[in-house]
Amino acid sequence: MALAPDLVALCHRDEADPGPDGCWTAMTDADYRTVAERLAAESGDDPLWVFAYGSLIWKPEFEHVESARATAFGWHRSFTLEINRWRGSRSQPGLMMALARGGRCDGVIYRLPDADRIGQIERMLRREISDRESLRSVRWLPVKGDFESRTALGFWVGSTPRTTNGRPLDEVAKVLARACGHMGSCAEYLYNTVSHLEDLGIRDRNLWRLQELVAGEIRALQEAERACG
Repeated sequence: MALAPDLVALCHRDEADPGPDGCWTAMTDADYRTVAERLAAESGDDPLWVFAYGSLIWKPEFEHVESARATAFGWHRSFTLEINRWRGSRSQPGLMMALARGGRCDGVIYRLPDADRIGQIERMLRREISDRESLRSVRWLPVKGDFESRTALGFWVGSTPRTTNGRPLDEVAKVLARACGHMGSCAEYLYNTVSHLEDLGIRDRNLWRLQELVAGEIRALQEAERACG
């Protein structure tokens, strides 16, 4: 990987959490519980699987009892989710990954424990979704692997008011090399995702090219800073 840990470290800044910007309708405790109960009911008596394609692979923050490699056809990873918090700021907004239409996405599915299905779904919702407008990005996906076809729960799937499609990779790279928030930098997010996919034997062509572009952008920023200093 061109995007090595020493380059990622250069992107870190200490940023305070600015809190919600007030542009979206915040989820309440009752909202989270209601949506979790609905999704649990929709899964019926079948095992409930969650499809992980980004940070849920390397930081799931929920309990699971089984996992497997899986592919979602008709979708691909794309940095389309605009953020001004978490790994971005108001002065330097960032981008996070969502699933956009077209292609294929190789990832991992996790099976939730049957005994605490609603509780674990709510944990995921609180991690992934902070406003009601983004609930449309939570949907069921058909996935395939070394097993019969399954349906898995996916987060940030498709377009929402907070996603923008069609950015060229070089433009995305400029954002990822600069954005940082109170939870870390966008470069760190990309590095963790690509490196963990590599550990699983998954090489996403676009992400592999993107990490090369981000590494080059970070080096260029450092050279410019030295020249000015």
